[in-house]
Amino acid sequence: MSKLLVFILIILQSVSAFSQSALTHEVYFETDKYDVPSTEENRLLLFISNLNDTEIASISIYGFCDDRGADTYNLILSQQRANAIKSIFSNNEISESLITNVDGKGKILLRIVKEEDILKIRGLNRKVEIIVEPKRPEPIPEPIAEIEPPIIEKEKTTVELINEGKKGDKIVFNTILFKTGEVAMNPGSKQTLEEIANALVNRKEIYFTIQGHVCCTQNSRDAVNRKTKKRNLSEARAEYVYNYFAKKGVSKRRMRHLGMRRKFPLGGDPKFDRRVEIVITYVDDNVK
Repeated sequence: MSKLLVFILIILQSVSAFSQSALTHEVYFETDKYDVPSTEENRLLLFISNLNDTEIASISIYGFCDDRGADTYNLILSQQRANAIKSIFSNNEISESLITNVDGKGKILLRIVKEEDILKIRGLNRKVEIIVEPKRPEPIPEPIAEIEPPIIEKEKTTVELINEGKKGDKIVFNTILFKTGEVAMNPGSKQTLEEIANALVNRKEIYFTIQGHVCCTQNSRDAVNRKTKKRNLSEARAEYVYNYFAKKGVSKRRMRHLGMRRKFPLGGDPKFDRRVEIVITYVDDNVK
């Protein structure tokens, strides 16, 4: 690749990076309140769910009040509003490490156009502003002299691991990914799950536990299942897979399901912690 072509690609990539603007959302509050109204929470959850396909660099949360109330009171209330939004993010599997700012900014001064606009403007000023900065693409490095690539052993598929599995093996379904805060899977995962189910049907001699996991919740608690509002999302994910396997012909006698909360993060991208895995607990050598 010529140096000129590399230079052009870097310029095009830089332009593309700058064109990726931040994602923003606002949440509005009642007078003197920092509890998130149900309609506003639903709007926020929709915004969070739309972040599934976004590589996030940082999230900033800024709380505000209207012009009424003392400065000290407004600073405290605006901080409480910002904290309430942060909690919703954390409960819906958004890593706290991504939330870089949670600040109460106090009051916003009125800018009155018409006298009858005062109540409307105050309502719009009782808010939290959320700014999500996406990750920028890495620049293309200068090509280096070609060297012989090392021979890398091909990683075994989940089905291959099941076919060779023995007692004590833990098999992570690393291609089965879940939507944030939901039991629903990302597109494409269902077909892979069907292949896994067929492999388990064929290996009638193994017994196993299905373990569900979540990412990014506070204090090692489970995450909130957005559909049921219960804090049992890891269990719900494991149970979903359990029921799916049962429908595909895997005997319920051979399996159990268990929610592991966020006790065992993998240490990489948080999306891979929204996962399910199996642990082979017993192999019946008498089954052919």
